[in-house]
Amino acid sequence: MEGLIELVNRLQDAFAALGQSCLLELPQIAVVGGQSAGKSSVLENFVSRDFLPRGSGIVTRRPLVLQLVTAKTEYAEFLHCKGRKFTDFDEVRQEIEAETDRVTGLNKGISSIPINLRVYSPHVLSLTLVDLPGITKVPVGDQPSDIEQQIRDMIMQFISRENCLILAVTPANTDLANSDALKLAKEVDPQGLRTIGVITKLDLMDEGTDATEILENKLLPLRRGYIGVVNRSQKDIDGKKDIKAAMLAERKFFLSHPAYRHMADRMGTPYLQKVLNQQLTNHIRDTLPAFRSKLQSQLLSIEHEVEAYKNFKPEDPTRKTKALLQMVQQFSVDFEKRIEGSGDQVDTLELSGGAKINRIFHERFPFELVKMEFNEKELRREISYAIKNIHGIRTGLFTPDMAFEAIVKKQIVKLKGPCLKSVDLVMQELINTVKKCTKKLATYPRLCEETERIVAGHIRDREEKTKEQVLLLIDIQVSYINTNHEDFIGFANAQQRSSQVNKSAVGTQGANLPPSRQIVIRKGWLTINNIGIMKGGSKEYWFVLTAESLSWYKDDEEKEKKYMLPLDNLKVRDVEKSFMSSKHIFALFNTEQRNVYKDYRYLELACDAQEEMDSWKASLLRAGVYPDKSSLENDENSQADNFSMDPQLERQVETIRNLVDSYMSIINKCIRDLIPKTIMHLMINNVKEFINAELLAHLYSSEDQNTLMEESAEQAQRRDEGLHLYQALKEALAIIGDISTSTISIPAPPPVDDSWLQQSRRSPPPSPSTQRRPTLNNPPTRPLSGRGPAPAVPSPGPLSGAPPVPFRPGPLPPFPNNSEGLGTPPQVPSRPTRAPPSVPSRRPPPSPTRPTVIRPLDSSLLD
Repeated sequence: MEGLIELVNRLQDAFAALGQSCLLELPQIAVVGGQSAGKSSVLENFVSRDFLPRGSGIVTRRPLVLQLVTAKTEYAEFLHCKGRKFTDFDEVRQEIEAETDRVTGLNKGISSIPINLRVYSPHVLSLTLVDLPGITKVPVGDQPSDIEQQIRDMIMQFISRENCLILAVTPANTDLANSDALKLAKEVDPQGLRTIGVITKLDLMDEGTDATEILENKLLPLRRGYIGVVNRSQKDIDGKKDIKAAMLAERKFFLSHPAYRHMADRMGTPYLQKVLNQQLTNHIRDTLPAFRSKLQSQLLSIEHEVEAYKNFKPEDPTRKTKALLQMVQQFSVDFEKRIEGSGDQVDTLELSGGAKINRIFHERFPFELVKMEFNEKELRREISYAIKNIHGIRTGLFTPDMAFEAIVKKQIVKLKGPCLKSVDLVMQELINTVKKCTKKLATYPRLCEETERIVAGHIRDREEKTKEQVLLLIDIQVSYINTNHEDFIGFANAQQRSSQVNKSAVGTQGANLPPSRQIVIRKGWLTINNIGIMKGGSKEYWFVLTAESLSWYKDDEEKEKKYMLPLDNLKVRDVEKSFMSSKHIFALFNTEQRNVYKDYRYLELACDAQEEMDSWKASLLRAGVYPDKSSLENDENSQADNFSMDPQLERQVETIRNLVDSYMSIINKCIRDLIPKTIMHLMINNVKEFINAELLAHLYSSEDQNTLMEESAEQAQRRDEGLHLYQALKEALAIIGDISTSTISIPAPPPVDDSWLQQSRRSPPPSPSTQRRPTLNNPPTRPLSGRGPAPAVPSPGPLSGAPPVPFRPGPLPPFPNNSEGLGTPPQVPSRPTRAPPSVPSRRPPPSPTRPTVIRPLDSSLLD
């Protein structure tokens, strides 16, 4: 029997010391009761020592996990004071008070963080108990207004576990039917398999009353019954009465009390200890299958890791060399997988590594290119000034090509900003990827730091060279303007297009649409932010973007189309989100000041994330909807930008404008293709080659191998804890295997009628406090549901010829069936007395030929 509890105690210590108490719910006994119910006194009686804090009000303010271990010597240990043995139990009390105040404060605060205490003594039986704060109703001191709910939640946190026995402590001088401890136990243990009742303060009951029927489990029964104890009074505690003397006094009380002496062997603290020890052992045995499976699953989870620890030799140089090579190789593989993509360890929360770089290349970089799109009015004014400055004092008859070249070169130079920004973004993502890969090197802190420093330094070197190459590509484009390019519109076509500048845009753009205009660019959910039933309302729709239109549907089945918005003359701009909104908003508007949708000048679309909004804006760019730069200008600035041009100059400006637009589309197409390739070749591929071929050499040259491979203190502690836990789990499984095959389980007691716990709030049944002094007019009757006839109570004297009346005034005992008990029937006492009264012969005894029937006492007998 003791082996099971010793096993649990060892596991409790191992898991708590390793910070793994949550992995296995170890069997234990939770002590539950109201304030001043005597919980702490019961625990002190178990230990036979004064070691718990005392006082009025709430004293236990943190759970105390008390492990009792049978040993030859007597001392105590705290988990938070490792290695220190307490032989003076006054110091144990002081340490409990100090540790409680450290977490909860000095003014009656509470905390659910437990204090772990183990007591070794030859006077205890092996038990694991949890002393919980007493149930209180009214907050005091620093306690919050919901202190009752907090304590209730804390208690439920312990007793709701299937591996926890519940010791429900209730004073005998209160109404048992209203016991908070029994009500809480009933909520989590409706079958009563884990609940044991304890009745305290039996010596403080009113004169003439007792708890016999409760202790005999006849009144307000529990499946596992009740055990009565007598603790020291406050006067005894103040007078430093020895606990051993108090336990002798408790034994004497039960032996000498006429109501309890027939059950004295089943009452008192020693018997309670034995019962709890037996019940805890049985409970552990009953939970062995589930407990064993948990231990086995945890053992399997750490077995692979522990195998590497078993043959570990910290100072072996060959081990360090091998570990260094393995670490560098693993780092290289991880970096390669994060860049190239892999099915291993897929991140489902955010884009990273190669996926994020791909997004930079194909969404962010094109978006940055179009974001610096030239302002239409500003561009026309620059073309006009260039034409006039080239003609000088003369009036030009022809459109000068030098104006075209000057404007194009200026626009090409502007591409340097987005190109360099894309290099910065890729460089930052590579460094972030390196940091994520070096997390696996945390076992060796110096190796981790050096690897990150060397690789990050190489990435920054490649960044500078990549930027030089990118700038060189831009300068190459500026150095020669190739007007013979096959995709260039040419002067004749530009002039012809300029002659149609006043025609309707819808008419020119809507005719002869190529098939590519019908291709779906993007689909997804967006919220229309400024359209709803009420102003400021919003609703989510399924949007489909093509090169021609933006349509939205009721849902993603695309059966019920709500609207189709043409993209002609639309632009996009950011909208500042409101204070209360977490969504990111952008708006579509018409450049010709027309309504976009019904009576709305603009259409606000909202996304949940910034990345999602950027992706939609990049998709709109592909469809030809560009970001707006002049939307914030007021009317006065717009009027100031307008300047008069003669018709000939206006035609020349339009021609140059068409030429610039055609050539810049060629340049943008080329840059979008070359920049990602340049970054890939000069940065990403080069870094991968560096890690594979040169990183190990740089590590060897940076520091001594012993310094690099110096193990962290956390890793050494983790290895030791892992080995200890592995051994503890193996030992536990071995003990469980031996005990489970050599012990026999004891069946649980049969169920009892405990409906009184559910009905106690509406109509509480009789209890010691409500049925103590019966009157002659209304004699008490015993409820018969759920119980058979009560056994006869032993006679106070050996020569008595009739069955005695029980000490507590209450329902009459059944008439005896044997021939010896037919002489004289029992008598109702006239008033409560300490000794049984004489029995008058008012009613003839039942006939031996008739069965005995138990009936309530007739009131006529009292006349």
